[in-house]
Amino acid sequence: MGLTARGTGLLVAATALLGAGLRFAYPELAVLGAAGTVAVGQTVLAAARTPRLVVSRTADPDRVAVGEPARMALTVRNAGRLRVGSLLAEDRCAGRPVPVPVLRLRPGRDTGLSYDVPTRRRGVLPVGPLRVTRRDPLGLYAATRAYGPTAVVRVHPRVHPLTAVPTGAGRSLDGRTDGVPHGSITFDSLREYVVGDELRRVHWRTSARVGELMVRENVDTSLPRIVVLLDNRAAAHPDRSAGVAASFEAACEAAASLVVAAFRQDLPVVLLLVCPADDATADPPLDRLAAVTLTDPPGRRPDDATTGDRDGAALDATLTRLRADRPGDTLVFLTGPGGRDDVGRVGALRGAYPSVLVGVLGAAGPTPTAAGPVVLDAVDGAAFAAAWDATGRW
Repeated sequence: MGLTARGTGLLVAATALLGAGLRFAYPELAVLGAAGTVAVGQTVLAAARTPRLVVSRTADPDRVAVGEPARMALTVRNAGRLRVGSLLAEDRCAGRPVPVPVLRLRPGRDTGLSYDVPTRRRGVLPVGPLRVTRRDPLGLYAATRAYGPTAVVRVHPRVHPLTAVPTGAGRSLDGRTDGVPHGSITFDSLREYVVGDELRRVHWRTSARVGELMVRENVDTSLPRIVVLLDNRAAAHPDRSAGVAASFEAACEAAASLVVAAFRQDLPVVLLLVCPADDATADPPLDRLAAVTLTDPPGRRPDDATTGDRDGAALDATLTRLRADRPGDTLVFLTGPGGRDDVGRVGALRGAYPSVLVGVLGAAGPTPTAAGPVVLDAVDGAAFAAAWDATGRW
């Protein structure tokens, strides 16, 4: 908000003319200077009057896959008592300006506009707010104000259909049984009673001992519990074009395909990142995949001679947590060409995870491995889906 270059020049010239006219007793110069000063003052008062606009927006839909259509609908209503003249409005969508014509609006009337949201690339696209600029007819003053809320459109990775799923590992007192054909419910732990729990699950003996109701927690041990570990280290995806690592985008597509396939089969699945973001751990898996970016391990510097050690330390820390927590029994590690040397580290978890599979996305050739986990080399997400369905063992 402020004077334009033309308005600033006119104000300086008018002040100089007014001062010269008064100083040297030239009334003509003083009149010109006074007229210029009055013109600038009137335009400031006219343009500074802010219209009362109510802006609402709706994203339809607000979550899409790459390439799917999405539109943003805007409604601008005049909540004031005076007519609003034609305004120059601009909306921001994914950092790009979108012109929004706001014609003359009578009090209580509204106007609508919709436009396409670019979904060619995965990511979280902020949209808004609407910025309305008021200018005077002479172009001396411009006032810009933001109206309405902002919205977010999440573009998820492309999902490729998967038909094969791991068979799972059923535990029993007699040992581990793979490929159990029917589900089984097994006692897992005790927890405090909460309103809504079934009374038949109350463990009365323990409740009497501790003095409060305790409920049995059961798990289905025959179903596979899939853990998808996405390698988002920048060193794992070194090849980039226009700032985008194709191998990382393919890895995100593979992770999204696994998560969706597990959901469709009613299988428990956990999505983890090698370098997690603390502020997004509670988001749904697909939303996390829309927002995930390549990350350097903490403390890494481009000129640091130990960058490779820091990358390895970040992965080792994550694998250590996986070994201790054991959130599942089937581990799928998705990495890029720069993570081929870490296949052995992931394979060392076979003692804690009966099924371990490594997917190397963006691979130009097969990954040399000794006896260890199953390794799938794929150039993109579609190739990974085909290789996944063709895998005969887990």
